[in-house]
Amino acid sequence: MLLTTDSGEYKLASFVDEQRMNRLYEKFILEYYAKECPQVTATASQIPWALDDGIGTMLPVMQSDIMLTRGSEVLIIDAKYYTHTTQTQYDVHTLHSGNLYQIFIYVKNKDTEFGDQPHKVSGMLLYAATDEAIQPDNSYQMSGNKISVKTLDLNKDFPEIAAQLNAIVDDHFG
Repeated sequence: MLLTTDSGEYKLASFVDEQRMNRLYEKFILEYYAKECPQVTATASQIPWALDDGIGTMLPVMQSDIMLTRGSEVLIIDAKYYTHTTQTQYDVHTLHSGNLYQIFIYVKNKDTEFGDQPHKVSGMLLYAATDEAIQPDNSYQMSGNKISVKTLDLNKDFPEIAAQLNAIVDDHFG
């Protein structure tokens, strides 16, 4: 199933809204990693706020979509299933700022959990590919952590989708 209702090999069922598709997309990725990548632990874990005074009244829960862990190495993946993977203003394409802020906050709070222990915490926004000309594929070093933005092309046979997902684990965990 794709993000388009145009003619083609696959069609998005018109009765499925974007929010439900996003949840299905998240669950697919999480369950794929849990079943197919035993070298990492795949969970949808909550991330505690790194509070100086311990008072977290009214703070929202930080619920990750996918957290891949091996020892003290962590990759937090925020799965995004949108009609448009970027926002456009004055013909300039940029990432959705709220998504970038969210993954950055997840990573920095998880990073704090390790204290002085050697560790590696990274984050990734993983968008479902659309038929748009611009598909994000970038990595950034932000305040000591790697934040990546990738697209997953679901308009492939399953072995090719699996190869894309496996490449993410291989790239991060080696």
